[in-house]
Order: sequence, then structure tokens, then C-alpha cells
Amino acid sequence: MMADEPKDEIDAAQSALNRVRRAAEARGEIRTRASGSLGSSGAADTRARREGRRRGSGFAEGYGGRDPQGLGSVMSRMVSERGWSSPVAVGSVIARWPELVGPEVAAHCTPESFEDTTLRVRCDSTAWATQLRLLSTALLDRFARELGPDVVRSLHVLGPAAPSWRKGVRHVRGRGPRDTYG
Repeated sequence: MMADEPKDEIDAAQSALNRVRRAAEARGEIRTRASGSLGSSGAADTRARREGRRRGSGFAEGYGGRDPQGLGSVMSRMVSERGWSSPVAVGSVIARWPELVGPEVAAHCTPESFEDTTLRVRCDSTAWATQLRLLSTALLDRFARELGPDVVRSLHVLGPAAPSWRKGVRHVRGRGPRDTYG
């Protein structure tokens, strides 16, 4: 064989498809057009697809229910069908925190918990806690726009945690720092 002559290549995917088609024909299944399914009744399937298109059930032109869909559309449909819209919105508040409040506020304030419709936020200084309290109305409006109404109704801003005076494993209950400040 010379280098210029093309080699006979076997297309593995095509041969597998041909084997499956032959097996389906041997079982008596009827092959319809590409968007239909094997063994379907044809006219009834076409009628259901046409009626589904009229109702707006998500059938696209030529879509037989077996074509692959994007992950985003599948997830959004599943969330809406199962009624998970508010828990997903709650998770998106915490996951999208820097995007929702901005990088500067996110660097100093972090969401701590979310109960019912109240978001608890911990700030690293009292100055940032005051600033976030002043911005709370604008933030609640932004949350309503971005996440939907009634996901976050109130914002509970917490200042930094007080320092712990407890040193070591053993301590005496009820005795504070004593004369620490001289």
C-alpha cells in the first residue's frame, strides 16, 4: 500500500448505530422520522406534539421530547415544578452576596444566617455595621429586584463579636477581666 492511498477507516459510531437499528427492526419496531421515537404510533405522536406546541408546554419545532436540553433550562423547570423557588432564592442570597452588595461591602460584611425572611449579617467593625444599617433600605430594594419580592424582608445587622477574656482551659465563672485597664 502506498502512502498516497486512503485507508479504509471504520466509523465506530455509525456501525454501532447501524447495529442498533438492525436490532430494532428485528424486534418489529418501526422507524419514523428523526425527531420521532422508535415504535411510536406516528399520527398520534405528531398530534400530541402539535397540541403541546399550541399549549406552550415547551415543545420546540421538531422537538420530540428526547432531544438534549440545556442544564439551566432543566434546573429552572425542576425548581419551579417542585416549589423550591424560595429555598433556592435563599441560597442565592448567600452565594451571590458579593455581587448583590458590591465588593467593598462584601469585604467587611458577611451573611451569617437566613431565617424565614430575615437575613442576619455580621460586620467586622461597628463603623461598617452602622454603614450597613444606613444602606439596608437600598439593599432590601435590590434584593427584591434581583431575587424576587418577599425573599428578604428584613436585614438584621450585627456588629463584631466581643473579645473573649477567657485564657486557657481552666477559668473561674463570674470573674471578668478585673483590673485589666490599669
